[in-house]
Amino acid sequence: MNMPGLRALGAVLLVLLGIWAGARFYASSKAVPSQRAVAVPAGVASPANPSDLLQAAAPPKIPDRLPQFALQDRSGKSTPIASFEGKSLVINFWATWCAPCRSEIPLLKTLHSEWTGRGVSVVGIAVDNRDKVLEFADRFKIAYPLLMGEQDALDAATAFGMESPVFPFTVFTDRRGEVVTLFVGELHRPEAELILGQVADLNQNKIELPAARRAIEDGLRTLKTT
Repeated sequence: MNMPGLRALGAVLLVLLGIWAGARFYASSKAVPSQRAVAVPAGVASPANPSDLLQAAAPPKIPDRLPQFALQDRSGKSTPIASFEGKSLVINFWATWCAPCRSEIPLLKTLHSEWTGRGVSVVGIAVDNRDKVLEFADRFKIAYPLLMGEQDALDAATAFGMESPVFPFTVFTDRRGEVVTLFVGELHRPEAELILGQVADLNQNKIELPAARRAIEDGLRTLKTT
């Protein structure tokens, strides 16, 4: 192998070693666990490489309250996330090229249908090219609200503590705008029902936020081992 090839191979090995070390650190943190997620190069809304199928390199520093940002909706209108004020939100960050993101769309559609009457709205945030998102949304008949962008959408992900974003990830808030939990990876019904059950109790003042977070953490741990 020539010298340029050896240097390129060495650089790839160093990057993989760094990602592996970061993944080990992330797995030891208290971030909500996930099973399938795709790493996203910071500042790039484009298909990930196969070697990117790893966890984020650092645990997210989850904010206490819903950060304020605005992104384009399907019509191109800038829409602030504050326009959903008063509702509990299931904010799903995704991209058209992300296989786990595609897999969870039927569940998100069902959750939006089942929970909208209880003051809960699913909001999809697509970090991708606008034309691709619109074509994809039509093809998959996504009826819940969609916001989209590229660098600005990545900035929104960073506002939730995801400095090294992985897709998909889903943020759950209560009706007061408090961030209840952030779930990294493909969401499934048992996990969603567990979290939304705690959100409902919060909205009815049956439980305090710290207790809800503990219940979610314990419940997800139990689901992972069953």
